Amino acid sequence: MRGPLVAVAGAALVAPLVLAGPAHAEADPYTVTPLTFTVEAGDRTCTVDADLYRPAGVDADRPAPAVLATNGFGGSKSDGSTDAIGKAFAERGYVGLVYSGLGFGKSGCLITLDDPGIDGQAATELLDFLGGVRAADDGTKADYVTQDADGDPRVGMIGGSYGGAIQLATAAVDPRVDALVPLITWNDLGYALAPNNTGARTGVTSDTPGVFKWQWTNGFYLIGEGQPLLNPSLDPSRINRLDCLHFATRACETIRLLNSGRYPADQAEDMLAYARSVSPVSYLDRVKAPTLIVQGQADSLFNLNEATATYRTLKAQGTETKMIWQSWGHSGGQVPGELDLRQGNLETSHVGQRVLAWFDRYLQQKTDTDTGPAFSYYRDWQSGYGSAADIPALSQSLYLSGDGKLVDNRSKVARGSRQYTNWLVPTSHSESSIAPLIGLPDPKPYDIKGTYLGWRSEPLTAPLDVVGAPKATLKVLSPKTERVQNSGDAADKLVLFAKVYDVAPDGTRTLVNRLVSPVRVPDVTRPFTVELPGIVHRYEKGHRLEFAIAASDTAYFGNRGIKPVTVVHAPEDTGVLELPVVPAG
Repeated sequence: MRGPLVAVAGAALVAPLVLAGPAHAEADPYTVTPLTFTVEAGDRTCTVDADLYRPAGVDADRPAPAVLATNGFGGSKSDGSTDAIGKAFAERGYVGLVYSGLGFGKSGCLITLDDPGIDGQAATELLDFLGGVRAADDGTKADYVTQDADGDPRVGMIGGSYGGAIQLATAAVDPRVDALVPLITWNDLGYALAPNNTGARTGVTSDTPGVFKWQWTNGFYLIGEGQPLLNPSLDPSRINRLDCLHFATRACETIRLLNSGRYPADQAEDMLAYARSVSPVSYLDRVKAPTLIVQGQADSLFNLNEATATYRTLKAQGTETKMIWQSWGHSGGQVPGELDLRQGNLETSHVGQRVLAWFDRYLQQKTDTDTGPAFSYYRDWQSGYGSAADIPALSQSLYLSGDGKLVDNRSKVARGSRQYTNWLVPTSHSESSIAPLIGLPDPKPYDIKGTYLGWRSEPLTAPLDVVGAPKATLKVLSPKTERVQNSGDAADKLVLFAKVYDVAPDGTRTLVNRLVSPVRVPDVTRPFTVELPGIVHRYEKGHRLEFAIAASDTAYFGNRGIKPVTVVHAPEDTGVLELPVVPAG
């Protein structure tokens, strides 16, 4: 079976975390030693390529805590967003060990998507090195790392995206990790690559296969396959294959099934089981290290809902956990003053200060360190971060009326029905497409008349600040879907896309961070709820909210066959949009 054919730029898949410490007067604030390690990772033996950063003045008599980090997907220990971590923390007195993840750079073995039993197990041998239990392949030892007990180094981990998930995978198999700072990473890879925002049984995890996110997923595939042909990860037995050179077999099988657009029950169940087995959702119960979660508001790959799911799980089991929603993620969003240590702002950015405080508290063991609020979020309309004791709850309801209005009281709902239908090609555009990557302009979000429905509020009489994930409760009619939805293939179920626009007084529609909520409806004969992507946004006075349901979206697979949908409203039975609203200011 042929593999995916669509490319997405590799740079977008690598966490844009670049750490560069402040200038120092001394010529050599640290030394860097290239090392290799031969490790046992699950059922395989792999070579790990690493760099050891040793601060000046650190020795057996004056040991220091360590920071362990690895790359985002498609990167290596040498890319600008990975080696800078080693430099930044070495300049701040930490021993750094930065390595290329399995299957990337000069590290061996196939890409297994941060499998805790493989990638996490490989990282435990690097912890052995930092704990003095083993040496590098050339005999180098690290006998200058602070120890909590024999063979137990005091060590934290930091990194983004693929380098974020590896932290949770490592902590799940090795309790020696003392602090984690995962940035812009996933909770459930099944959700990230094929999201279904209805019927969640826990966090973002639904038992009904979601809607294939073909642009991002195929980007992962091609970046992984784009590793050099002679990369040490390549298994010689795969050289004659036309695809799946660098990935573990089950990872490729999952991507091929998603691309097929057909999800028979047994295959779909196996696909979701594999994706979740390499995801934090499957092993967070074993993560006990204090964790500072940082997620990006501009992120259509791993949205805020994934971070929320991880945060709530860790909090519920008693793991010390705090969360920050910063401006930038995989979809851009970098703004002045936000974490970007190419500008030297570790000490001056909100996120940078929080990271330093987190490591001060749990690695330097400065017990009086204030690690900040439980939850904080970037606001583009007001200076400084907002904060709260927890993620704001749903607190305001709007109702979908038959005349296309979004009203604030159920008694205002007008009776009526409206219909939309899908075409065999996508008719809505939300997320950034691949057009800019081939030199073409990326159109603004749009919906073609007749293929979506929208409900608009009256102009707001005061600003409305939304912080969190809105939720909609819907009931639709789709007789054609009803006839085929129990075929045994999830692809026959109804697909739709929900989103909330900000409509300016002049009619301009803005889709906040260009986020959309894909849904594969388990049963169109029953009401269902839709969790929309988390946002932090001020709807200004005079603006309107528009809730929309679209039949398709250019970044995702859509319905199989034409499936008309009718939405019926009556005051006693209508759709509801709930918003997590916080007091203005």
